[in-house]
Amino acid sequence: MPLTAFRFGKPYESLERNTLVHFMTGEPVAEVSQVGGAIVSRDLRKADNARKALLKIDPEEIVERLQTAGNLYALGTVEVGGVKQSPDDFARQQSATTGLPESLCHANMKKNLFVLSNMDRMLDALSRGLSPEILWQGYGTEHRDVVVSYQCQSPVLGLVLPSNSPGVHTLWLPVIALGVGLLLKPGGQEPWTPYRMAAAMIEAGIPEEAIGLYPGATDVGAAILADCGRSMIFGSAKTVEQYRGNPAVQVHGPGFSKILLGDDCVDHWRDYIDVMAESIAANSGRGCINCSAIYASRHTDEIADALAERLGTQDVRPPDDPEATLAAFTIPGAAKAIWQQIESLLNAPGVRHATAPQGVRFVEGERCGWLRPTIVECDSPDPEIARAEYMFPFCSVVKCPQEKMLDRIGPTLVATAITNDSDFQQQLIHANHIDRLNFGPLPTIKLDWLQPHEGNIIDFLYRSRALQMAATSELVSTATAAPAQSGR
Repeated sequence: MPLTAFRFGKPYESLERNTLVHFMTGEPVAEVSQVGGAIVSRDLRKADNARKALLKIDPEEIVERLQTAGNLYALGTVEVGGVKQSPDDFARQQSATTGLPESLCHANMKKNLFVLSNMDRMLDALSRGLSPEILWQGYGTEHRDVVVSYQCQSPVLGLVLPSNSPGVHTLWLPVIALGVGLLLKPGGQEPWTPYRMAAAMIEAGIPEEAIGLYPGATDVGAAILADCGRSMIFGSAKTVEQYRGNPAVQVHGPGFSKILLGDDCVDHWRDYIDVMAESIAANSGRGCINCSAIYASRHTDEIADALAERLGTQDVRPPDDPEATLAAFTIPGAAKAIWQQIESLLNAPGVRHATAPQGVRFVEGERCGWLRPTIVECDSPDPEIARAEYMFPFCSVVKCPQEKMLDRIGPTLVATAITNDSDFQQQLIHANHIDRLNFGPLPTIKLDWLQPHEGNIIDFLYRSRALQMAATSELVSTATAAPAQSGR
């Protein structure tokens, strides 16, 4: 299948192409046109046209078209790369290049459908009830009868997208509904979601001038981050550090999501084993919201063994098997390298490999590799592996006194705190190194889409500013009262 670049309404087929192959067979799946960073920089000079095209349409109509796009994307047949693509075709192609089982590809489609189908509720929640027309015209009167003004910081949002999980695309789906265009650099192994989503949006009536697709090498991402007024990137801890403090770049890095068992609930840990297992293993552990560590003051040996028995027996299945739960690492040698790193960390004092009795964790294929769920127990937060996160079902069960947990967990995207201790809850609420906070037995992977995730996208794209408007009568009276000035 040919996937051409899309330069804000103009298909562009370059001479340079990247061939995507099936991760198991090596069979070609797609030919993706590659553009350079210079093309991105050139096209961004006309980025204003993207926002202008959206502002010509009533915001409520935009929402309705996005809802239609969601149904086309998840349930319909749309034209992608000049070829009719059904949802089953999409899942099969996405699985072939990402290593995700087809069942998980379908599950991630449902997430994106939910966001688009509920776009009106999402916007109301994210904007705190702000009328969409205010973002369209830049100012208006809110419910308190106060004039407010919001200044758009960029006509387009540039995105350097990953390949680890299609679920991350939910973060940028509201952008069009906010009157801002999209400039997408698809993931190297996962161009399928942005291409299918763009095709569905355009078929539903979203202006094609508002969407750009720019597959390419690292210079494309560099141009997006340098030249877009607002951009978003997904990457490693190194990437996070590189753009720390840059207000124009929103960085989504490792999650290091955790479950904290309070002293008042830890003796009943068996009641929460399902929550722990789901948090670790859902979506093959590929998300930043998957749990990478469980903290408890006691019973860590029992918890680790129970999770090992629950998850450790999962085995590799063909990607089209409905029971498949494990995603492959499609880059040759990647799985082996990760496992070698884990093995070295397992040798540290105070670390026990709880899934060792369930057999080997690394499964090598002819062109790829898999890592089976891995559970380790740490007798303190000190071992390096207690702070590790990997893109497969991996979790450290860490012994730590409750009073020291907040000091030792480190930066945390999602914390599920299972406790009724009001003092501990207050400490968690005020902890500024926890982004999302769940109280009670809620899986870390359970998101309330009506709540912001890693910051409110509206606050990122718009700046609130002061705007005062004198009444017309005041302007007239002021002008009349002004003394005439004689010229010299």
